[in-house]
Amino acid sequence: MKNKPKNLPNSSGVYLFKKKSEILYVGRAINLKNRVSQYFRGNLNPRIKEMVENSDSLELKTTSNLLEAIILEANLIKKYWPKYNIKDRDNRSFLYLLISKKEDFPKPIITRGRELEKFKSSDFEIFGPYQSLALLKNALKIIRRIFPYSTCKPNQGKPCFDYQIGLCPGTCLGLISKKDYRKNINNLILFLKGEKQKLLKKLEKENPQALKALQHIQDVALISNFEQDLKKQAYYRIEGYDISHLAGKETYASMVVFENGFLNKNEYRLFKIKQAPKNDDLRALGETLKRRFTHKEWRFPNLIMIDGGLPQVSYCSLVLKSLNISIPLVGISKYQNDKLVFPKGISKNLKKIIESSKSTLLKVREEAHRFANKSSKRTREKIVQ
Repeated sequence: MKNKPKNLPNSSGVYLFKKKSEILYVGRAINLKNRVSQYFRGNLNPRIKEMVENSDSLELKTTSNLLEAIILEANLIKKYWPKYNIKDRDNRSFLYLLISKKEDFPKPIITRGRELEKFKSSDFEIFGPYQSLALLKNALKIIRRIFPYSTCKPNQGKPCFDYQIGLCPGTCLGLISKKDYRKNINNLILFLKGEKQKLLKKLEKENPQALKALQHIQDVALISNFEQDLKKQAYYRIEGYDISHLAGKETYASMVVFENGFLNKNEYRLFKIKQAPKNDDLRALGETLKRRFTHKEWRFPNLIMIDGGLPQVSYCSLVLKSLNISIPLVGISKYQNDKLVFPKGISKNLKKIIESSKSTLLKVREEAHRFANKSSKRTREKIVQ
């Protein structure tokens, strides 16, 4: 594919890079439009770049939430074993989820691929491969609230902690029969297999409360973890911008760069504003973004942070749109106690991801301000003409 695909959805889901009928790579996304767009911004690592160049089509599968995307991704990797999912790692390092077919009160077990041979497929339901232990554990926390299971000793005579917080169906106190417990586990198995429609029909008859919970999954717990997982998979770059004035005469804009949570001062830039009117910070920011994105040789960011409130965010959002750039944007309003400000139309899930990184964004804002002020007092060696 030479050009970035158009009309990508903002929903969560799974994307498949393909070459004819061969599946080269399967990935998940909390926002398909934002995630897939990253593959067409250049400056990819060699393995991913090779994968994109070898692909001739892209298939998308939308889901209702991130949790379903994680499950669908694992099932598709298991079905196709795509070349670029398993390149640089083998099956032994993947994670798997197992559920006993024969125990009276089974519970999910997490194991590595290297341990999988110890478990016979005749004795266990096997799900996976999954790629992130933290993400899998958080997914189980959400699933368990819908389909409670026990990790305690059956009929132990006293309630376990999980029972007291609603995660255990009462196996410890003998409050649930083997038959009813197995029904719950079978529903969990259907969910992990991705057979959602079959599960919904089943729950409609036997457990309307679980049906309602399933239809309103809140995967907030997954989102910050997903962000960390995303940082490990892709090059994560935040660019922060601030405007400063030198004695009210000259205006400069600073650009600072955080990569994977660390300052990269080699990438800092200072722009001397040439066209925007004096004391017009909005147009100064607009000019800065336009000039910055003429530099295709610079790595594009995953997120843009500007020092400003709604007027600045709204204006910069229009500038980016005019440049046909769909990079997420956030502002920090110092007049509203450092509230994060977003442009119209941002998805709730993406907003939650960005909000989970507020502490980092505050550091970016302070660094952009520091660099702008410090640079205005010395020889400007980094001014972009």
